[in-house]
Amino acid sequence: MEELTTTTPTAYGFGVHLDLPFAEAMARTRATLKEQGFGVLTEIDVQQTLKEKLGAPFRRYVILGACNPPLAHRALTAELDIGLLLPCNVVLYEAGSGTTVKAMDPQAALGLVANSAIAPVAAEARDRLERALRALRQPAPTNEVDGAI
Repeated sequence: MEELTTTTPTAYGFGVHLDLPFAEAMARTRATLKEQGFGVLTEIDVQQTLKEKLGAPFRRYVILGACNPPLAHRALTAELDIGLLLPCNVVLYEAGSGTTVKAMDPQAALGLVANSAIAPVAAEARDRLERALRALRQPAPTNEVDGAI
């Protein structure tokens, strides 16, 4: 399988750097998450929050709380308190002239739980997040029709 991480990996996440402006990266990230069955339940604008609460400047940085309902249902059915580790966070932030997109590693987060029913859910969530981030590196689809004038 192709190596996904084009950014420095951590023990709890993986990501890609895109040579795209922040707004375009955000729109494409939301679309690829949706293609993998994730909806965005929350959006935290860290830049705005730090400015309002602390008067501190910060780069554009957004945390998306992504949820795949069938996977969340399976996890919650197996372990009711797993909600403490949900949803899957995806962050976008300005980095140089582009945007970095990183996802939490569900296997790292859900690996804290000593319940064998959670491991396959975490593996599937990770696979779907990896596919979403991998799709971000593909050229943006065009709306042009071949032969149209």
